[in-house]
Amino acid sequence: MITTLISGWSSFVFLYPLLMAIVWLAGSIIYFLRREGAASDAIPTDIDWPLISILVPCYNEQDTVRETVENLIKLDYPKKEIICINDGSKDNTAQLINELAATYDIVRAIDNQENRGKANALRLGLFASHGEYLLCVDSDAIIDNDAPYHLIKHFFHKGERVAAVTGNPRIRNRDTLLGKLQVVEYASIIGSIKRTQRIIGKIMTVSGVIVAFRKKALVDVGLWDVDMITEDISVSWKFHERFWDIRYEPQALCWMLVPEKLGGYWKQRVRWAQGGQEVIFRHWGVLKSWKYRRLWPIYIEQWVSIFWSYSLFLLSIYYMLFQVKSLQDLILLLTFSAFTLTIVAVIQLVVSLIIDAKYDNVSAMYFWVAWYPFIYWIVNAAIAVVAFPKAIKSRIKGGYAVWSSPDRGNREETT
Repeated sequence: MITTLISGWSSFVFLYPLLMAIVWLAGSIIYFLRREGAASDAIPTDIDWPLISILVPCYNEQDTVRETVENLIKLDYPKKEIICINDGSKDNTAQLINELAATYDIVRAIDNQENRGKANALRLGLFASHGEYLLCVDSDAIIDNDAPYHLIKHFFHKGERVAAVTGNPRIRNRDTLLGKLQVVEYASIIGSIKRTQRIIGKIMTVSGVIVAFRKKALVDVGLWDVDMITEDISVSWKFHERFWDIRYEPQALCWMLVPEKLGGYWKQRVRWAQGGQEVIFRHWGVLKSWKYRRLWPIYIEQWVSIFWSYSLFLLSIYYMLFQVKSLQDLILLLTFSAFTLTIVAVIQLVVSLIIDAKYDNVSAMYFWVAWYPFIYWIVNAAIAVVAFPKAIKSRIKGGYAVWSSPDRGNREETT
């Protein structure tokens, strides 16, 4: 009985990432064929482009905020205002955004003296904004000149129920090993997940680094939650519960900086995982109502992924203590799992390279794909295990979900 249970449990641990990789691969292909392959790169000419309020929340961003704001100023989008919100920074961020506001008429600065978190900073920016549409951009991001057009067009061409349009983040700093690995991740995994979720009809998180919102939709759902550590995931679920729609726009390119140190990477991913887990704790009520039935598979999959992470952790201990008799046995076990995942991952990346070719040249990353997906699943399992108790503690504690200074890596010019 126990042997059968362990065998079934082991099959689940092996098959879950394999199945998800196949689902993401299929979703990417369907999205590309149905929506992306024939899409025009041209900016629509039948829209009277409205005023957009670009919100740039900042916390300890003295090294990047000027570059970001000057990039936003140079965009040729005709009607825009830029609102920089300092959230209790301990460096010279407040002084820099005040200088930018004094230099450029379209820039305004809000200096919040206390660190209350990104969600609170965005709320302050919304209250000060004049536009019906908000473009939220992280203070280390450089966005493509046409990105605002491609985001805003959805609010006019896709209907009044579009609440948000999430853009396509790309990696700027790719000269280190960790940077290269994240280029592979964003191309072959994160992009695939976004495309697959759009085919299903439920994008479950906007990309906080670049996303456009309809202000009316934000007001309808009560704005961003100031007590949630990942405001982008939280507000996405709130939109779906109020039957708003979220779109993905791969042509809205945004070049961002990612961690280049293991400590910074680990801290960022634990935060993301914790935020996702906080959301499923808060929104468990979707299971009680038939009207939310389209959210059930996605909600359940969130719990399955957590269960898988703990299963991998516990089964690894079990096999090492009771089943693996030698180092050779352990190597054979890991090699078989890694080889199978790698075959699917290589196919997935090749498809992603074809899809992403017109957005970003990632062909030089072929070398890193052979073994990265296996490491990706192992690392993300460990992250989920560590984040789960943090999410429980956060839900009990409450209060403002503040942010800390991230690892931005080194800046590199992007073409």
